[in-house]
Amino acid sequence: MISAVELGVIYGIMALGVFLTFRVLNFADLTVDGSFTTGAATAAVAILAGWNPFLAIAAGFGTGFLAGIITGLLHTKGKIDGLLAGILTQIGLWSVNLRIMDSANVPLLRADTVFTPMREAGLLGTWASVAILAAIVAAITALLVWFLNTDFGLAVRATGDNDPMIRSFGVSTDRTKMLTLALSNGLVGACGAIVAQFQGFADISMGIGLILVGLASVIMGQAIFGQRFLWLAVAAVVIGAILYRLIIFAALQVGLNPNDMKFITAALVVVALLVPRWRAAIGGAFTNGRAGGVGKLGKKNAAEVGGTGGVGGTSDAVGVGGGTGTAATGRGE
Repeated sequence: MISAVELGVIYGIMALGVFLTFRVLNFADLTVDGSFTTGAATAAVAILAGWNPFLAIAAGFGTGFLAGIITGLLHTKGKIDGLLAGILTQIGLWSVNLRIMDSANVPLLRADTVFTPMREAGLLGTWASVAILAAIVAAITALLVWFLNTDFGLAVRATGDNDPMIRSFGVSTDRTKMLTLALSNGLVGACGAIVAQFQGFADISMGIGLILVGLASVIMGQAIFGQRFLWLAVAAVVIGAILYRLIIFAALQVGLNPNDMKFITAALVVVALLVPRWRAAIGGAFTNGRAGGVGKLGKKNAAEVGGTGGVGGTSDAVGVGGGTGTAATGRGE
C-alpha cells in the first residue's frame, strides 16, 4: 500500500500537467502519452551516460517541454485542431523515443538514481519516503498556484475561459497556448523521468493510456474536494492521483487481472464524469418537486384569502385575494 501511495504522489506531478491543459487551458492534449515516455527515456539514457540523476530529471522536463512546443506550434501556427495536433505529436514521439533508447526497454537496476540514498537508508517503502515525496510535490503545487496568479497565469486562465475576449484585449493567445502546453508536457516529462528511476527501467509503452490516468486524477480529485478556490482545485488533482493509485492497488489485491487496469481506468473516468451530472439532475428534480409543492400551497392560500375578502368585505387582502375581496364588497354594496 505504501508503494501505491508513493507512486500516486509521483504521478501527481503528471496530473498537474494534465490539469494545466484540461482544466485551465480547456485543451484536450494527447501529447502526454508520448512526452511521458520521452522524459523517461531521456532520463534513463542520461543516467547510463553518467549524468547526475537530478540533471536527468531536468533533461526529461526539457524534452517534454519541447514536445509541448511542437504541439502548440501545430495548433496555433499550423491551425491544426488541438486534438489532432496532440495525436500527431504523440505518434511522432513513438519513433523519437525508440531512437533515444535504441531499444524497447532500458534497465536502471544497477545505476544510481534519486531514490538510491533513500533505498540505502531503508526509507524507501516507508511513510518517511511518502513524506519526502509529498513535500516535494507540495512545493511544485505551490509554485503552480503562484504561477497561475501571475499576470501571465491570469492570461492563461482567461484564454481557457474566453479566448476571443482575452484576444480583444491585445493578449497573444498563441503564445499563452504554446507556453502552457510546453509547461504541461514538461511536468509530464519530469514525472516520466522520476517514474523511470523509481521503477528501475524505462519502457517504450509506459506512457500508453496515460491521458486517462491524468483525467481520472483530475476529475476524481475535483469531484470529491471541489474547485471553489484555485489552491484547492490544484491540490485536489494531486490527491486524486493518490486515490487513483490506491483504487488500482485495491483492484489488484482482490484478484483482478492486471490486463484489465486500462478498462478499470476508463470506467473510473466515465463514472467520475457522470456522477456530478446525475447528482445535478437528481437535485434539480428534487428542487422542482419542492417548488411545485410550494406553488400549489401558495395557490391554495391565495384562494382562501380571496374567499375571506369576498365574505367579509375586507379590501386590504394581499395579492390576488385582495383584488377579489374588493370586487365582492363593491357588488355587495
